[in-house]
Amino acid sequence: MEITRETARAKTFRLALPAPTAHRAGQHYVVRLTAPDGYTASRSYSVASAPDASAELELTVEKLDGGEVSTFLHDDVIVGDQLDVRGPIGGWFVWDGDSPALLVGGGSGVVPLMAMLRFARLHEKSDLVRLVVSVRAPEDLYYAAELPGPESTVVYTRAAPASVARPVGRLTAADIPVLGAATVTAFVCGSSGFCDTATDLLVGGGLTVDRIRVERFGPTG
Repeated sequence: MEITRETARAKTFRLALPAPTAHRAGQHYVVRLTAPDGYTASRSYSVASAPDASAELELTVEKLDGGEVSTFLHDDVIVGDQLDVRGPIGGWFVWDGDSPALLVGGGSGVVPLMAMLRFARLHEKSDLVRLVVSVRAPEDLYYAAELPGPESTVVYTRAAPASVARPVGRLTAADIPVLGAATVTAFVCGSSGFCDTATDLLVGGGLTVDRIRVERFGPTG
């Protein structure tokens, strides 16, 4: 296991699996904790790593106030520990690299979208992908050293680096790239409010609802 801090409240856990296990970009794993008295708690976490043939995967976990599993992972798990995981799970919010994809994420919602971006870069399919991620401030951006590139745009809502020309503010229609509406699939991930806003912007931009896939992140942790 390798543990990397992404932000003050998020860590990426790189797990070694018993054997290579194929996953699709956008899928998730369930992490289950079991106490000595038999009590269990489980949470689902999206895979951040690109699908490949290795026996490793990355889960990025945000620490939530009062969250049983996320607090344990952040405060107690160290390199060398073993975790009980089950997956990969999911077959709808996935991208296999065979058609254009517009990725729109809010905060921690960037995690499954990062798997898609990494997959595109790994297989030289970057021309098929555009990612827009909305965060409050630079210190809240996951994968800050890796995410920037010609495929990605970061929207800052409360504070931005001096080098960014766009004024701070919520996501707008002008922030969303124009792709072929007839063939593109949009993947939207984030809080419920963010997903509603992003979906409305996409529909307003001409994308039909059947071409929009939404994954909402709840408050459980």
